[in-house]
Amino acid sequence: MNAVIPIREATAGCGEAPVLRERGQREVFCGLTGIIWLHRKIQDAFFLVVGSRTCAHLIQSAAGVMIFAEPRFATAIIDERDLAGLADCNDELDRVVTRLLERRPEIKMLFLVGSCPSEVIKLDLSRAASRLSGRFSPDVRVLNYSGSGIETTFTQGEDACLAALVPSLPAAAATAPASLMVVGTLADVVEDQFTRLFAQLGFGTDKPAVRFFPPRRANDLPEIGPNTKFLLAQPFLADTARALEDRGAQRLAAPFPLGVEGTTAWLRAAADAFAVDAGVFDKVTAAGRERATGALARHRLQLAGKRVFFFPDSQLEIPIARFLARELGMHLVEVGTPYLHRQHLAEELDMLPAGTLLSEGQHVENQLDRCREVRPDIVVCGLGLANPLEAEGMTTKWAIELVFTPIQGYDQAADLAELFARPLVRRMKLVA
Repeated sequence: MNAVIPIREATAGCGEAPVLRERGQREVFCGLTGIIWLHRKIQDAFFLVVGSRTCAHLIQSAAGVMIFAEPRFATAIIDERDLAGLADCNDELDRVVTRLLERRPEIKMLFLVGSCPSEVIKLDLSRAASRLSGRFSPDVRVLNYSGSGIETTFTQGEDACLAALVPSLPAAAATAPASLMVVGTLADVVEDQFTRLFAQLGFGTDKPAVRFFPPRRANDLPEIGPNTKFLLAQPFLADTARALEDRGAQRLAAPFPLGVEGTTAWLRAAADAFAVDAGVFDKVTAAGRERATGALARHRLQLAGKRVFFFPDSQLEIPIARFLARELGMHLVEVGTPYLHRQHLAEELDMLPAGTLLSEGQHVENQLDRCREVRPDIVVCGLGLANPLEAEGMTTKWAIELVFTPIQGYDQAADLAELFARPLVRRMKLVA
């Protein structure tokens, strides 16, 4: 049997720690990037970006889609005639949408995704979505959200998308029993694993069934009402959580399901809310905890004592930093995040090592100066900074890979650790 990795007891943490707030030049992707994982999740939805050729190149290159593939996203190009006012943008959009739905009759939900260009020319996509939804319903529901990169970071694209979808959730009857909703896009394999764990805990039998949002099919939206409790699976869903709470749902406070500790606490929040017996909980989660702990042991040998510096990028920084520090023994030099939602991250902040330097927002030049001064063992940053830092002899990890890769749950804990071990191993081989 593998030795169990000791998990440190929570200390005073960083719940009340001061935060260095920075404002300046930013280095992030725009919210259009979220389409890459959203279109894979909602299998009969289509994402139509209303933007420029640059927008089209961005999502095409980010998705790595082959030229002959039929992805469920596209770009309605705003060209010179639109910008000059020589064409009616609404007529052009109606024409594109009609042609798209004629060609792709399997589409059940269409998102009109705003971009920087469409917002600059003040194209009202909300009104366009309402008009088109009236025309094509009930076969197709048309919604809109903004994926613009102006003053946002790329994971907010998912937040905007799900927040736009919340008003479409059917209302649960006032007398409906309590229900549990897991909120945030998870890879199908992770969702299946959590579904099995919840079933073993009694959900779906003597406890309510668990629903996931977003669903895999557009017409399989979960009901919501005052008796709905929800768990956030991602830390970047502030607007979605607010929209759910406005409809009466209650958020269950919990860390995020990263690593053994985070996954266990996340599951326990649901178990406690629905009165799952503690003995049953321990029995159900024991195998996953032991399996993940054993798998993390070899990565801890490589990572313990290594120093990590987080540039603000995905909003996953604080939960991942907690995992690296507490379960792998890494030293947190600085943990930067684009936005720090203290309420949603309260449990995570309490588990960070006391004295951790937290920064919110970005002034990339200042952060680069601090990073160069301390020369950490590994830097977590966006693609725009990774190559220059590698050229300076630093080891980097692309932050966006942490969003694209399934990392939640027990069975993915070692995969998450390996994402940090692999660049260090590569660096050692290069300098050997």
